[in-house]
Amino acid sequence: MSRRVAWFLIALCGWTLYVWISRLFIMAGQKGNSAGFIVVHTTLALISIAFGLVAGMIGYKRLRAGNTETQPRVDA
Repeated sequence: MSRRVAWFLIALCGWTLYVWISRLFIMAGQKGNSAGFIVVHTTLALISIAFGLVAGMIGYKRLRAGNTETQPRVDA
């Protein structure tokens, strides 16, 4: 995995956290939402946050590992 892809995964994590945590705070302040709406969107938020954190962890671990590619890539 290239450093560019690793940084992309970290950016994906940050964006996902920003969007869904903001959405959860917005939903908490809204009145009149049905219970189904709250359950569905909270579930979506938690799943998306989990996926975002996993993507960020993968990118972070790649950056911490440094350059471990010892052989040049050959594109066929």
